Amino acid sequence: MKNQFKDNPQLLPLLCKIDKLIELSERKGKRFNFMEICGTHTVSILKHGFRSYFKDKIKFISGPGCPVCVTSQKDMDRVIALAKSGVKIATFGDLIKVPGSHSSLEEQQALGKQIDVVYSPLDCLKIAENADEEVVFIAVGFETTIPVIASLVLDAERMNIKNLSILAIIKTIPNALKFLLANLETEIDGFICPGHVSVIIGEQPYNIIPEKYGIPCAIAGFDPVDIALGIESLITQIKDKNPIVANRYKRMVKLDGNPAARNLINEVFEEDDVDWRGFGKVPASGLKLRKRFAKFDADKKFDIKVETTSEPKGCICGEIIAGKKLPAECQLFAKKCTPDSPVGPCMVSFEGSCAAFYKYGE
Repeated sequence: MKNQFKDNPQLLPLLCKIDKLIELSERKGKRFNFMEICGTHTVSILKHGFRSYFKDKIKFISGPGCPVCVTSQKDMDRVIALAKSGVKIATFGDLIKVPGSHSSLEEQQALGKQIDVVYSPLDCLKIAENADEEVVFIAVGFETTIPVIASLVLDAERMNIKNLSILAIIKTIPNALKFLLANLETEIDGFICPGHVSVIIGEQPYNIIPEKYGIPCAIAGFDPVDIALGIESLITQIKDKNPIVANRYKRMVKLDGNPAARNLINEVFEEDDVDWRGFGKVPASGLKLRKRFAKFDADKKFDIKVETTSEPKGCICGEIIAGKKLPAECQLFAKKCTPDSPVGPCMVSFEGSCAAFYKYGE
């Protein structure tokens, strides 16, 4: 794929334009620091050779855009404690291998605990209908996934399902970015904003980034041309000293996003302060069920107790998520920590930086 990078007839004119813009910019001779917020962008940037092509011109920094990766160690321990208690767990597949402090869902499954992998939260309705025991869906994800989780809760209420609940460890992007900007140690020249999340939230939630911090933003899709359009927009904004939120994914992302999906989210959930791996507790960056739906809240339904939480020794996943370090800077990377034997969540999820670097290299 990388060998075909410069031969893409649609991509080549954009690459030439970007190279010329870099030559004309005041930053000539110094690399731009661009953070891609979405894990899928990290994968695409590596897979299609952007890092190697722009090696001396652009430093791509992976941001907190992998929902499994940003799930805190404490929350993983809570998930595993639920599995140990005997309830049936329903979860997305990439959470299975994420290590907790003392175990993982994969280990608990091997010990005979009931853990079902689902492809959609709505699969939990049938699981609960056919189960005698309690079923808990581990609700992980960003704005892209949250409307379907909200639909699960509303359907469970309508169907009067009594043995189903969710453990809400879902997160939202805008307030996490505000926290990141207020606490960031790394210089950022521009943000490549997540296409999937932006389909739901639209353009406006990013406005604070150029308006308050003077940092350009570009909403981009995931194929090589989409990413190049995003990069071209960021460099143009920097050259013109005119930071804005540029939507380069208009075929999917509208100014106001998807109001119906946001209304669905707001009907079921309200903002909550939640823990992020690498950040700690971030105000109003997560969601919890509204009081109306307390009977579906696993936190209220079960007394979830965890053993002492401890981060994986030597793992720097939290620093990678926060944009402070790259996977290759971890002493465990590709040695003790591999996709077959992951030490931290960044090596587990296909959107994780470590998994992407392991598969595609620099």
